[in-house]
This record gives sequence, structure tokens and C-alpha cells, in this order.
Amino acid sequence: MTFKPFALLTLVVLSLTACGGVDPDSPLGKRKALFKQMMTLSEDMGGMLRGRLPYDGAAFADYARELDALARQPWQHFPQVREDERSSAREDVWQRQERFGQLARELEESTAALVRVVAQPELKPADLRVPMQQVEDSCEGCHQEFRAY
Repeated sequence: MTFKPFALLTLVVLSLTACGGVDPDSPLGKRKALFKQMMTLSEDMGGMLRGRLPYDGAAFADYARELDALARQPWQHFPQVREDERSSAREDVWQRQERFGQLARELEESTAALVRVVAQPELKPADLRVPMQQVEDSCEGCHQEFRAY
């Protein structure tokens, strides 16, 4: 391939990848980034409890505290009206804000409960399964009601 066709192809590919991107400073971009961080932490924590990753109590406790802090942040990035049609949130988020807020508080409560559990000494994975399941159930409950798959 000569230089000109290669340069043109590169320009086209770069142009296409720029289309449809979400501005990381927009409300949608901010909440997507937070949810992605939450998912990464949850997957690692669940992996430790299910044997896919080696259990590390100190790391699990750190992840739990970080997840709890993150669980309080995305809600501020849901404006009163839908701002971006690329959102994975259903229109119900804006039509049923009271219920959405209730589920957000349930997640916050479940992550706070998990943090209280990890503060105890000498924890084993079995001690963490129920509170972690409550966190996962909170996430799933909100996704079922308010996320468009």
C-alpha cells in the first residue's frame, strides 16, 4: 500500500472513531465513567468470593470502601431531563425520579453495610457473600427497572 491510500484510510478510521463518542465532561460521560469503575470493582470483588481470583482480604476491604464512595456519585450526573439519547438509561429515570432515587439510596445502604462488615477482623470469603450479594442485587434491581439493554 502506498502512502496516500494508507493516509486516507487512517484519516477515515480516525474520523469514524470520533463520531458518536461521549464527551467525558458531560453528565452522561461522567456517570458512565463512574458506573464503569463500580463494575470493575464489583467484578473483582465477586471474583474473589467465587474463586475466580485469589481472595485478598485487605484488597477486598479497600475495594469495598472505594465502591461505597463511588456509589454515592453517579446520581448527581442525572439531570432533571434527559440530555443525551445515547444514554443506556430508560426514559423512566426521568419520569419516575422518586423510585430511581429510592433504588440509588438502597445501593448506597448496601455498600455502606458492606464497608461495616469489612471493618471486622479476620474475615473469610464466606463472611462477605451475603453483604456482597446485597450490593449486586441493588445494582441488578435498578438495572432491571431503569436500564435499556
